[in-house]
Amino acid sequence: MNSSDLRHDWTLAEIEAIYTAPLPDLVFRAQVAHRAHHKTDEVQGCMLLSIKTGGCPEDCSYCPQSAHYKTDVSRQDLVSLDELTDAATSAKEQGAVRFCMGAAWRDVPNNDKFDRVLDMVRVVRGLGMEACCTLGMLTQDQADKLADAGLTAYNHNLDTSPEFYGNIITTRTYDERLETLARVRQAGITLCCGGIIGLGEDRKVRYGLLKQLSMLDPHPESVPVNMLVAVDGTPLANTAPEDPLELVRTIATARILMPTSFVRLSAGRMQLSDEAQALCFLAGANSVFLGERLLTTPNPGQSHDEQLFDKLGMRLTPGDVDTLHAG
Repeated sequence: MNSSDLRHDWTLAEIEAIYTAPLPDLVFRAQVAHRAHHKTDEVQGCMLLSIKTGGCPEDCSYCPQSAHYKTDVSRQDLVSLDELTDAATSAKEQGAVRFCMGAAWRDVPNNDKFDRVLDMVRVVRGLGMEACCTLGMLTQDQADKLADAGLTAYNHNLDTSPEFYGNIITTRTYDERLETLARVRQAGITLCCGGIIGLGEDRKVRYGLLKQLSMLDPHPESVPVNMLVAVDGTPLANTAPEDPLELVRTIATARILMPTSFVRLSAGRMQLSDEAQALCFLAGANSVFLGERLLTTPNPGQSHDEQLFDKLGMRLTPGDVDTLHAG
């Protein structure tokens, strides 16, 4: 399939029909799409480090780093270049091919902190890994500077559908998110853009999120699918756990709509059994976050992931970034 053959005009009715198909049919269709573009026995390993933690002025209802809520997250200033180098080196040793850096900012500051982030990108690239950042909203000049430093991808999730967005966040508009994505594209950086299920939304909201993601042209090279990790102190702390099969359906639908993208099984893996994770891989997920922490929430550690992939007969994608698809 050429890029010109990919669709960006999926309707909500079509997405609903895919999402609600009998699960064996849905997974089979996702497998066909997956096998056409990806190796079925490989999973891209990524590592995520919080380089600046807490104190964010945004009011995202799910996030323990928001300054609006009282959580157990302690504020930490931007890490040093030495700390970053140590973490990235360790990530590579654990099999990560992409190193992601997250800072709890609403807007990227134009000062020496941003200059340090640019240095961090250069360090990660110098280690032979893909470099990804999630720093909040960017100006075009900042996006261009990140590109010049060698940034592989920029993460900026849509989180949910436009209609449901105001239930979750009031301090940033949906259009502002789309504008940041456009600036990243303009700079020539690949997109990492996905969302979250389990926020109290219904299926129609998920159809809307998937439609928005698939409308992006080109599709995001990486689509993280997160399941809410309810954190004490946040407005969504008492949200009922989402059915893992809804996660499987979301991943499978994303795979069918955006067949060439990497679909990342992201937050929420601690809530999943090995069998549920296996279903996610069968549904087309081919990327995971490694390590014991995802920014501030727990994640399966190295030993558990090694055992899981061994049981499934799968492996982490090997090789230097020069040989990798920039997903």
